[in-house]
Amino acid sequence: MGKILVEGVGEVQEYVDICDYAVGLSRIVGGPILPSERPGHALIEQWNPVGLVGIITAFNFPVAVYGWNNALALVCGDVCLWKGAPTTSLTSVAVTKIIAQVLEDNKLPGAICSLTCGGADIGNAIAKDERVGLVSFTGSTNVGKQVALKVQERFGRKLLELGGNNAIIVFEDADLNLVTPSVLFAAVGTAGQRCTTARRLFLHESIHDDIVQKLSKAYEQVRIGDPWESDTLCGPLHTKQAVEMFLSAIEQAKCEGGTVVCGGKVIDRPGNFVEPTIMTGLAHDSPIVHKETFAPILYILKFKTEEEAFAWNNEVKQGLSSSIFTKDLGRIFRWLGPKGSDCGIVNVNIPTSGAEIGGAFGGEKHTGGGRESGSDSWKHYMRRSTW
Repeated sequence: MGKILVEGVGEVQEYVDICDYAVGLSRIVGGPILPSERPGHALIEQWNPVGLVGIITAFNFPVAVYGWNNALALVCGDVCLWKGAPTTSLTSVAVTKIIAQVLEDNKLPGAICSLTCGGADIGNAIAKDERVGLVSFTGSTNVGKQVALKVQERFGRKLLELGGNNAIIVFEDADLNLVTPSVLFAAVGTAGQRCTTARRLFLHESIHDDIVQKLSKAYEQVRIGDPWESDTLCGPLHTKQAVEMFLSAIEQAKCEGGTVVCGGKVIDRPGNFVEPTIMTGLAHDSPIVHKETFAPILYILKFKTEEEAFAWNNEVKQGLSSSIFTKDLGRIFRWLGPKGSDCGIVNVNIPTSGAEIGGAFGGEKHTGGGRESGSDSWKHYMRRSTW
C-alpha cells in the first residue's frame, strides 16, 4: 500500500504481538461468580463464542488490523471470514496462506480463517448475512454508517473503527524538544494515511511562530520516495484519487483563508507522491479543518487559553486520538478527566499516532465507538449468558 519498509515490518510485528497477547488472554477469559439473593443458588456469568466473525479491513493497515480481530476471535472460540481492501488483496492472500498452514499443521481446517476478495458487494453481503455473529468494520465514517445500519437492521452485532481528525495541543510550558519530532511523526508517517494521523495542531500564541518555523525546517528535510529505501520517511499516497483529494483539500483551505507554509504540491515523478504540507491562517471551525483528508496535510492554529484548546479538540465529529504537550500536572488531569478530551485515546507528551496492544484501541462519536486489541475488547467477540 506504499508505506515505508520499517512501518511494514512494524505492522507484521504487531500481529505477532497480538498473537502473544491472545494466547495469554485465552487462559483468563471468564465471567464472575456473583452472590445470589436466593438461598442455595449460584449466579454465574458465562461467555460463549458469537460463532462467525466477519472482518472488513482497510488498505492502510492490511495486516495488523486483521491480526487484532483474528487473534482475539480465535481464542474466544470464533471462526473468521475476512474481506481485506480490494487494493491490497495480495497481502490478504499471503496472510491467509500463512494462517491456513499453521492451522493445518495443527490438524485443524484452514477454513477456520477464510478469505473473500472483492468490493462493496461482498462487504454488503457480510453486513446483511444473519449467520455472521459479529461484523468488525474498519474504514471511512461514511461507509461505516451504511454497514452499521445494515447490521442493525437484522439486530446483528457490530464493531466499528472509523475516521479520526486528531489534534495535538502544545502549551507554553511544554518540552519543545519533544514537540517537533512528535508532530512530524504523527502528521507525516504513512503519508498521513492513518486514522490516528495528527491533522490539527493547536499552538499557544506565545510559542506559535517558533514551532511553525522549526516544523517547516523539519518538513523540508523529509525524504520522500521509494518506500523500499531505508532512508525514505514518506512514501506515496495509495491511489490517484487520494492525490486528487489532497489537491482539492488544499484548494478548499486556501478559499477558506488558509496559507501554505510548506509543501502543497504533487511531486513530478512516477507514483502518487505529494509534498507533506503545513497550512496556517484557518479558523478552528473552518469546514476543511473539520474534514478528515487522508493525506499529509497539517492545519496549525493559534490559541490563548486551555479551555479554548480543549473545546477545539472536542468540537469535531470524530473522536479517536488526541494529545497535549505540557508539564502542568493539574492540566494533565483536567485533560484526562470528564471536561478534557472526549476521544477514545488520550495522550500526554506523546503524539496521536500509535497504540499499545494491551489497551483498547478505538474512539467515540463518528469514530464508531468500537474497541479492538487489548483490555476487555475480547467481549465483542463473545456473547454473555447469566446463569
